[in-house]
Amino acid sequence: MSTVNPEPLWRPDPQRIAEAQVTKFQTWAAERHGAPSDGGYPALHRWSVAELETFWTAVTEWFDVRFSTPYTRVLGDRAMPGAQWFPGATLNYAEHALRAATTRADEPALLYVDETHEPRPVTWSELRRQVGSLAAELRRLGVRPGDRVSAYLPNIPQAVVALLATAAVGGVWTSCAPDFGARSVLDRFQQVEPVVLFTVDGYRYGGKEHDRRDVVAELRSELPTLRAVVHIPLLGTETPGGALDWSALTAADQEPTFEQVPFDHPLWVLYSSGTTGLPKAIVQSQGGILLEHLKQLGLHCDLGPQDRFFWYTSTGWMMWNFLVSGLLTGTTVVLYDGSPGYPDTAAQWRIAERTGATLYGTSAAYVMACRKAGVHPARDFDLSTVRCVATTGSPLPPDGFRWLHDEVREDLWIASVSGGTDVCSCFAGAVPTLPVYTGELQAPCLGTDLQAWDPSGRPVIDEVGELVVTNPMPSMPVYFWNDPDGSRYHDSYFDTYPGAWRHGDWITLTSRGSVVIHGRSDSTLNRQGVRMGSADIYEAVERLPEIKESLVIGIEQPDGGYWMPLFVHLTPGAVLDQALLDRIKQTIREELSPRHVPDEVIEVPGVPHTLTGKRIEVPVKRLLQGTPLEKAVNPGSIDNLDLLHFYEELARKRS
Repeated sequence: MSTVNPEPLWRPDPQRIAEAQVTKFQTWAAERHGAPSDGGYPALHRWSVAELETFWTAVTEWFDVRFSTPYTRVLGDRAMPGAQWFPGATLNYAEHALRAATTRADEPALLYVDETHEPRPVTWSELRRQVGSLAAELRRLGVRPGDRVSAYLPNIPQAVVALLATAAVGGVWTSCAPDFGARSVLDRFQQVEPVVLFTVDGYRYGGKEHDRRDVVAELRSELPTLRAVVHIPLLGTETPGGALDWSALTAADQEPTFEQVPFDHPLWVLYSSGTTGLPKAIVQSQGGILLEHLKQLGLHCDLGPQDRFFWYTSTGWMMWNFLVSGLLTGTTVVLYDGSPGYPDTAAQWRIAERTGATLYGTSAAYVMACRKAGVHPARDFDLSTVRCVATTGSPLPPDGFRWLHDEVREDLWIASVSGGTDVCSCFAGAVPTLPVYTGELQAPCLGTDLQAWDPSGRPVIDEVGELVVTNPMPSMPVYFWNDPDGSRYHDSYFDTYPGAWRHGDWITLTSRGSVVIHGRSDSTLNRQGVRMGSADIYEAVERLPEIKESLVIGIEQPDGGYWMPLFVHLTPGAVLDQALLDRIKQTIREELSPRHVPDEVIEVPGVPHTLTGKRIEVPVKRLLQGTPLEKAVNPGSIDNLDLLHFYEELARKRS
């Protein structure tokens, strides 16, 4: 990794820096808490990790976090795993999410958009009223603090109401998107034994209606702990027998009552992708998420009451929970329920225009798809309100940065962010006061002591290393469900470097303070001692117009050799002839490393993904090593299981 300082793609102007919330926070924290007044963000970050307890105290004061009973100290125990945050404190996440209703009752809290692309507002007062009504009904149904409430819902306002009502009563929320099949949902929900299930009769996607009543019936029969099922007739069907009607539960004009729960009381359960076994059921706390999301959305994303926050996501991905937390900063949250590319590839840009989005978040894959499809956002849409385009899901390649800069606006803040379901937040990403360098995340986040470590546990700069976090974050899991001795939690993050969180990504921390993500470290390509992340290969190969998507695997051979095939899914009409093979290999040789030219380039009918859209590298590697399909992958976690049969057959032929 070069230490040469390139010219940044974008620099914030002095006015933007002065007006940013993080600048105002730093000035205030310098006066009140001894933060450095000079040195900008890098100095503030160093202080935030060196004075961890003081920093988080400052966050609670800056955002006026309401503790109904005070905490005895900030960190009762800082050892990881098991850090104990704000012992003694009680609060409620939903109470904070609905605070803007008292001052902005008639302004939109939510803007709901379906595939007609016409926004429909839900005001703060209406959101608060529905939450109050539903919370009272949940209590009448016997839902008590700690009970699990599940949802099989798309990204619609009812999902937000149900989450907030669950949090208001101290219940534990968990959700899956309705494109998940019954087995995938049951693999998740059966672990946590919900007492209530919110469902739709179906959903609309790609211009078509998808009836899910059979799946809902299967969920009801396979979840014996359910006391109530609530029906939301998105497709207009009648409420099935034994179910409750949504509109009846949300009709009352009732102020919500917010159960005051301990800081570490469970807020929701999120799930790992579950590609190699049952998904991990990750439990995060009311207080931990509240503080982490206030910091992330208020200081890093610079969101406030004047903003409109749109992120393309589904209820089966942590970004949906993150999006809903935009309410904590008084921001209007944009919910889009539909295909990311319907009726055409430019769909998300049209939604950003029609909702007046100020921060628009999407996937790196969508940005690259727009680039390949010849979409021209600024030419075709009025994007004058969009201050920031953020991306996650996978590293945004340098070409993606340049395309956004050229096709949206030169004065565009591009925020590539990286974190995980495990913390429901970011380790590194958006900082409104720092420059943006092509292909790089701006900086580690406040309060996050992010480091790159070599195999012996030494920090490295300007070199590839393991992503490690050396101090606790409030939103780290309080535990995994059904992991009574904590062994699964420990083994997931702390078995490599005791006492330090190892996330499983290869990163480079540059001497400029920025961060480069290279891909998952558990699928690292290691040729003759030179390690490279798969994301680097994808970025180079998928720039070729003939390549729709690719998958690269490195496999250690019994004889000590190393086989590295590159699988390519071609665009319609493209042919994997010798000319294209030569261009693929030449691209990797010249742009990356001669050592990482693949041993074979193999055309495939498609690249398999998890249900949240991530390429599955490790299960394919296991298949190619001869592991039977049923042991290599959890079938319910894959978007297209049929694609795996190709790799299974290839392994059989090679054996």
